[in-house]
Amino acid sequence: MGHITILIVDDSPAIRDGLRAILDAHEDLEVVGTASDGAEAVDLVRSARPAVVLMDAQMPIMDGAEATRRIKAADPSVRVIVLTVHAGHLQPGLDAGADAALLKDVPRADLLRVIRAI
Repeated sequence: MGHITILIVDDSPAIRDGLRAILDAHEDLEVVGTASDGAEAVDLVRSARPAVVLMDAQMPIMDGAEATRRIKAADPSVRVIVLTVHAGHLQPGLDAGADAALLKDVPRADLLRVIRAI
């Protein structure tokens, strides 16, 4: 298994920090940046070049579906996992090209498995 670079995108600093703490505990995972909205994420993908983006579905300025659409249009090799607290927000991310969509209460082991699998 190779080294996986990850960008975390969420408007909540607590969620960003929590995801970073989970991911930093694994040697094969590296957080290369964080963003607080979709527009910032689109810009950071260009410079940080992550393999995987953990994308919040609902954010100010640009939501996760639009950010996913733009990221995938610019670089289809970037894998996007949409995360949300509302099951109704999973499908728009998938429709925008996300590779996976999960509820934020997903067990830690399942989140790690999905990151490594995609």
